[in-house]
Amino acid sequence: MTQAKAGDTVKIHYTGTLADGSTFDSSEGRDPLQFQVGSGQIIPGLDQAIPGMAVGDKKVVEVPCGEAYGDVNPQARQAIPREQVPADIPLEVGTTLQMQAPSGQVIPVVVAEVSEAEVTLDANHPLAGKDLTFAIEMVEIA
Repeated sequence: MTQAKAGDTVKIHYTGTLADGSTFDSSEGRDPLQFQVGSGQIIPGLDQAIPGMAVGDKKVVEVPCGEAYGDVNPQARQAIPREQVPADIPLEVGTTLQMQAPSGQVIPVVVAEVSEAEVTLDANHPLAGKDLTFAIEMVEIA
């Protein structure tokens, strides 16, 4: 039976959950996730769990935040004067906005705090600082 190894293109079905049991992502009802093992296309902790799996194998993988989206980076939070935000932009906590870096790259940010004087924007990945659990099933190895 063929086992997945680095360099193979594989397809998996998965369900990702948080410590409280809530699902943050799943391939249920969609095509399986396709990627090349060991190429950095998916988070390291999940990528490392794939080698050795055969088609039909299922497993649950615990991925600590350091092997997923990393720790929350305080440097990725920035307070800006409220008057610098155009009046037509919604400033409710939790709203996702897009900023443009000096390089021209578009960066998604979330409104983290709003006061009369400032708006704090957070560019951390929404899953930064969270340990993740994945239930995975190997569907195909090419």
